[in-house]
Amino acid sequence: MLKYPISFFGNASATPGMETNWSTFASNHEMTCAVPAEFEGAGQGLSPEDFYLSALQNCFLATFKVYAKYSNLNFTRIEAKCELIVDLDDSKKPCMKKILMHITLHQSSDLKKAQLLVKKALDNGFILQSVKTEIVPEITYL
Repeated sequence: MLKYPISFFGNASATPGMETNWSTFASNHEMTCAVPAEFEGAGQGLSPEDFYLSALQNCFLATFKVYAKYSNLNFTRIEAKCELIVDLDDSKKPCMKKILMHITLHQSSDLKKAQLLVKKALDNGFILQSVKTEIVPEITYL
């Protein structure tokens, strides 16, 4: 049984300049970050937008894997290929407008159960439910 609250930790620091990379650390893993080329940076590392997209797609995958395990659903692989669309909101401020999430589930042992668990993971993933971004899933079962 999980005990709440649960804490996760990270740290980062950067030097001046849009063209310089910096390092960020989360759970003792180092990642190189950069201002993306789309925002006139060097683009030679992961951007906050990359992390945002990754957090959402991996939230889905992790949540689905948990539900599949506890529901005894077997499958060979699940993929989430995603596109984050950054656009202007109604007040003309940039926002994470939409994520197109192309999900492919390979060789599930029970199609009806798989469909239910994909929906449940999309509806209940902690991070997925914590954002305003519209999530548009497209699901293929092979």
